[in-house]
Amino acid sequence: MVCQLFASFPRVTRPTPQGLQLARDLLWVHDLIRRDLETVQGLSRAVAEGVSGERVRAAIADLRTRGPLFQLKVNCLHFCEFVHHHHSLESAMLFPALRRADPELGPAVDRLESDHRRVAELLSRVESLAGELGGGGVDDDAAVRAELVAALDGLGSHLLEHLDFEENSVLATIRTMPALW
Repeated sequence: MVCQLFASFPRVTRPTPQGLQLARDLLWVHDLIRRDLETVQGLSRAVAEGVSGERVRAAIADLRTRGPLFQLKVNCLHFCEFVHHHHSLESAMLFPALRRADPELGPAVDRLESDHRRVAELLSRVESLAGELGGGGVDDDAAVRAELVAALDGLGSHLLEHLDFEENSVLATIRTMPALW
């Protein structure tokens, strides 16, 4: 009923206060992800150079304590968990609202949903490899390090491309939306 009601309203083409705030919030979250992704990429280089598992865990712990959102995720690899959570909220709330607000965004939203599935796979791989780091012999650890570097690099490339695409394709519509809830 609510969806039918929403669909019956004329499409808003001017920014709304709620839409502008939603766009600011989205950009803020994306900036947090980019900031910590830089840290994670630096960590990837350190892993490739042989930094100890203890130092890797300490660097991840530092990520947990630096930002206000990341403090909420203190009991896991917070960066991965935070991105999972952010994408889940977008998929559940934002993407259906975008489809209703502007049906022409359907292909862009389809791509974003596909990106979310790929990012989830990449994040799971990073989480798994980070958990294995420092658990085996020297040869095993070298193999885990190499895989972790590749996984972090792949995650970084895909995630940055995803964030840019999302901002370029949907922010104009987001700025015109009423509140999602």
